Amino acid sequence: MNFLLNMNIHRDMVAPLKKRGHVCRHVGDIGMARAKDVEIVAEARKTGETIVTHDLDYGHLLAFSGESAPSVIILRLRDLHTDEIVSRLDAVWKEIESPLMDGAIVSLSDKSLRIRNLPIEAE
Repeated sequence: MNFLLNMNIHRDMVAPLKKRGHVCRHVGDIGMARAKDVEIVAEARKTGETIVTHDLDYGHLLAFSGESAPSVIILRLRDLHTDEIVSRLDAVWKEIESPLMDGAIVSLSDKSLRIRNLPIEAE
């Protein structure tokens, strides 16, 4: 899978994700350190990447976009050390891989996992 890490995700996440066979970029390494959320969404959509962030705004942007891409993983973890994040992702990977490939908002906390498929239909 291809990941685009938001500025609020430490660059240390790149190496363990690559070690697991993923392609991974950090917005700070591609000249987007000060980019607006909508610009990051556009970049991820263009390049087929899943955004990894702590920012809840991405869920709202994607939920109301009517689009099925990009996917986003919103990390809501108390311990934000890289090895803890990677461990939590490893624990749920089988559940989230397919939805992320199809288009989803994944919210991951210490004890819960929520997956919303994109696009989200208006009620």
